[in-house]
Amino acid sequence: MTVNEFYIKRTIQIAKNGLGNTRPNPMVGAVIVYNNTIIGEGFTSAYGGNHAEVNAINAVKNKALLKHATIYVTLEPCSHYGKTPPCSDLIIKHNIPNVVIGCIDDNEQVAGKGVKKLKKAGINVTVGVLEKECKQHLKRFFTFHNKKRPYIILKWAQTTNGFIAPLTKTKQEPVWITNTYSKQLVHKWRMQEQAILVGTNTVLQDNPTLTTRNYKGQNPTRVVIDKHLKLSKNLNIFNNEAETIIVCEKHNNINTNTPNCHFETINWNTKTNIAQQICNVLFKHNINSVIIEGGSQTLQTFINENLWDEARIFTGNTNFNKGTKAPVLSGHLTYETTIQSDILKIYTND
Repeated sequence: MTVNEFYIKRTIQIAKNGLGNTRPNPMVGAVIVYNNTIIGEGFTSAYGGNHAEVNAINAVKNKALLKHATIYVTLEPCSHYGKTPPCSDLIIKHNIPNVVIGCIDDNEQVAGKGVKKLKKAGINVTVGVLEKECKQHLKRFFTFHNKKRPYIILKWAQTTNGFIAPLTKTKQEPVWITNTYSKQLVHKWRMQEQAILVGTNTVLQDNPTLTTRNYKGQNPTRVVIDKHLKLSKNLNIFNNEAETIIVCEKHNNINTNTPNCHFETINWNTKTNIAQQICNVLFKHNINSVIIEGGSQTLQTFINENLWDEARIFTGNTNFNKGTKAPVLSGHLTYETTIQSDILKIYTND
């Protein structure tokens, strides 16, 4: 491993501290090195706060050393004004002579402009160090800007005989297939993603809250498919704990007065691109990642349209005699582990 690779790897490590908080901004890490010693580190603050480069520079106690240092950053420093000033301008201001970048920012507002500005200022710029690893780390950001849709994670739990729900239920609440530890992990995942999506039947049968109540963190935006607007406004998904987007066929002024809710219509006459239209709605709302938790029909719709990036599938140590069959998916198994009595497999869509 080269020196540049060593420090870029460190930027990826610290950038993960921003997972779940920086959205919709990318989670970036920055490391400042002087004389083979790290003198400052930083990662992207919560949305609206400082970028990684700003936090790293602020962490340097002796600013005079910056004129002789190298700053390593996961993603190309921005060159435009957004919620904060351009990071490339700050690097130039402090006369940092060397910048090493993991990967170029595909966002059309940047897309090489940051590098160009740095080079014009006489700074030595190196690009593409651990580029593959950096792009994998920034998969949500790159999917959003390159594919014009959020990074899509499918998630479900199934019994050992392949059911995700029993045929009949006595209560309007979830029937848990997995154990407490798996449940807490799912809530952690919810905190990490910007949105969570479910279908009408899941809401009717389970009355879920779709929050991170079992894990400390920001609640995701709730997205509910409700074609005919038949869901009662007394259900948990309409409470004030998170924003909710309702995808429907049509709505009226009475519907739109529901607090914390945004109503979006799509064309249901076509049967071939429902998932794509939902992705368009999420892109419109600047959502760069979504975890789809059900039900079976909703999950299968995204699978059939090949609109998914990861699938996280739990198999619990239980059986139903009859029930709703789990979705059918073909992907590349990238990870497998056990969580006490549960088995977790993660697939990627190649």
